[in-house]
Amino acid sequence: MDTRERAVFSAAAEQWLVRGGGIDVEITGRGLRTEEMILNIGPQHPSTHGVLRLVLELDGEVITRAEPVIGYMHRGAEKLAEQRDARQVLVLMNRHDWLSAFNNELGFVIAVERLAGIEVPERAQWIRTMMAELNRILNHLMFFGSYPLELGAMTPVFYAFIEREMIQNLMETATGARMHHSYARVGGVKDDLPRGFMKQAAEVLKHVRKRLRDFENLIMGNEIIHARTVGVGVIPPEVAIAYGASGPTLHASGVPMDPRKDAPYEKYAEVEFQVPVGRNGDSFDRLWVLLRRMHESCNIVEQCLEKMPAGEYRAAKLPKKLSLDGEVYVRTENPLGLMGYYLVGNGKKQPYRLKMRTASFSNVSLLPAILPGTLIPDLISILGSIFFVVGDVDR
Repeated sequence: MDTRERAVFSAAAEQWLVRGGGIDVEITGRGLRTEEMILNIGPQHPSTHGVLRLVLELDGEVITRAEPVIGYMHRGAEKLAEQRDARQVLVLMNRHDWLSAFNNELGFVIAVERLAGIEVPERAQWIRTMMAELNRILNHLMFFGSYPLELGAMTPVFYAFIEREMIQNLMETATGARMHHSYARVGGVKDDLPRGFMKQAAEVLKHVRKRLRDFENLIMGNEIIHARTVGVGVIPPEVAIAYGASGPTLHASGVPMDPRKDAPYEKYAEVEFQVPVGRNGDSFDRLWVLLRRMHESCNIVEQCLEKMPAGEYRAAKLPKKLSLDGEVYVRTENPLGLMGYYLVGNGKKQPYRLKMRTASFSNVSLLPAILPGTLIPDLISILGSIFFVVGDVDR
């Protein structure tokens, strides 16, 4: 067989391999192109934090279009709140983001207090600030440990749960509950800090700080984490702002918007802390920001312990019958981002209207903008670094 015959035979064999097996593809100058395919990720899938469904259009392994489908966990918390005394709404507020229970109830309680004109004692405000930051560390440890698990690394999540248990035990001594604390109250908190809490909190913080340094070496310096996250899922700052992203997802893109700094509530104006920001807005930066936020939360908790005054933990004069009149909007920095409560009252004890602006909803809305052009394996890396809880999306 001469050279020309070999070339003809090779071309024919290539066409047979491509078309003979019934695979309908087209060979172009840019490589192999397949027919587009629709792929459903979910509605239940181990790579999602809850019941989320993604409808993907694929060209081979390249995502050409992505549509998040939500609503599988919708419980109507906003409408249910309109049928309850505002003080009973706490059990609804601390469950939509089950990893940020205290932060959720805190924002709603602040809204009720502003609408009802209730002044909160100093000690209660310091306790609230401290509990909010402890809950922030709890939330971030979950994501910081589970994210490497989604990329195939099992060890970090076991380490992260050791510190989570320590902080949960600490918060349980004060609140009586491990997850759904219901500790915030209109006018203050449910109970004062128990005896020995301050000393125990200082010991837990010391241990958490040491472990965070270990996490930094174990995860952030890992070459596999670098390969899977650096330059993957880049979110430009203008895109993050346009879609209403917030929290670590926004900060990783270099935008330091944080209500704790921009519109301080409770005692955030009296503590010193930084808002960590990334430079590239990729999956690696989002994970790095998460780690740095935990360090800053430790700083805030330590300052709360140092500055904790004596005094009442709840307002001395509270109305027997709550009356909400007017409207108010309160925004707080939840672990996952900006949490907003728009509360309207018409003179009754029940909210006339309640609208919640949740961080997870806006963060998930970014997916159609950043997934097209990426590969299926990178989907997992991106999805895990867009921090959200599906109950916080659906409410």
